[in-house]
Amino acid sequence: MRNTIICEKAKKLFHIDKPVAIAMWEFSWIERRWPGAGYEDWEKALSELTERGYNAVRIDAFPHLMAQDAYKEWMLNPVWNVQVWGSQSVNKIKLHDNFRNFLEACRRHNVRVALSTWFRQDTDKTLMHILTPKDHANIWIKTMDYIEQWGELDNILYVDFCNEWPMPNWAPFYTSKFGEQSYDSADSVRWMREVISEFKNAYPNIPVTFSITGSPNDKDMVPDFLDFIEQHTWMAGCTDYYEKVGYDYALFDDKGYTNMALRGESVYRDSKEYYDSCLIKEIKRVANWAKKCEKPLITTECWSVVDYKDWPLLNWNWILDLNRLGVETAVKTGMYAGMATSNFCGPQFVGMWRETAWHQELTTLIKNSKMD
Repeated sequence: MRNTIICEKAKKLFHIDKPVAIAMWEFSWIERRWPGAGYEDWEKALSELTERGYNAVRIDAFPHLMAQDAYKEWMLNPVWNVQVWGSQSVNKIKLHDNFRNFLEACRRHNVRVALSTWFRQDTDKTLMHILTPKDHANIWIKTMDYIEQWGELDNILYVDFCNEWPMPNWAPFYTSKFGEQSYDSADSVRWMREVISEFKNAYPNIPVTFSITGSPNDKDMVPDFLDFIEQHTWMAGCTDYYEKVGYDYALFDDKGYTNMALRGESVYRDSKEYYDSCLIKEIKRVANWAKKCEKPLITTECWSVVDYKDWPLLNWNWILDLNRLGVETAVKTGMYAGMATSNFCGPQFVGMWRETAWHQELTTLIKNSKMD
């Protein structure tokens, strides 16, 4: 009975009548608050977000830290120092009041909030306390209990139990036990089913998923246990592009970015027709898979390259064009309940963020698109 009233109210509020334009603010929303980092003034950042036409944001809820101690000051280790998502160095955060205040700010700006987690590692490695699917569900239930107490439950768009499940970067508690696996392995499917079943006992009307990356090509598994599919799709993720450029996802070495600066744009432009066709084909393939599964799609990390930033010799023009192609292709499939324009739609990516008219054009296209 704990959530009967709120969930009865939420049945309409959680329904998506029109596709949403969603920006991924991951853990940057709370980590990048030093001067000039982009999120030090949430009112300003959210005003700029809505000016560009976005009406939803996907953030890290830090459920393992919220469940352990929502009031503690947590010391976080950096995921990387070459990317500008989150902190490039050690950082400290306090969650309870900041999380509540951010959710309240989103409501004031009419921005719905999708909750995910990258399971950020604190110095005590709290995430490694997750030993079972029930543990995984319970940290999310405790987090949602706080949100319900704050009166913000009706503005939650969905819960993504783990970003890009089950990659070792984001789910080491799982891979330390089962090794590296694809999301559709037997162990992974069992884990996901149990997490969702446990969570739905507490919050039955919150849409849920496990976001994934990699091609669903030739996969027979139908994820009937997910309310929707959150597939991350990039040109660079479905082609030999990074191999030709010499980019290898290094976390603490800028050699890959040096290669991107020297060859990234030219490799794309020299074979533009090929890379564009690969992206179009991959988007259609994902959409067809979702249609076969009878599940709507939401994509918050997408279309051009996986990693990029403001850097010498890294131009944004070709990234903007390639992401426009991705959005235009995706909306035509009719399978998307929401999508981003890229995974760079945040204020720390100055070269993209300043293109206000570009954002407005594409977010309008997303919000006016038809769902099958």
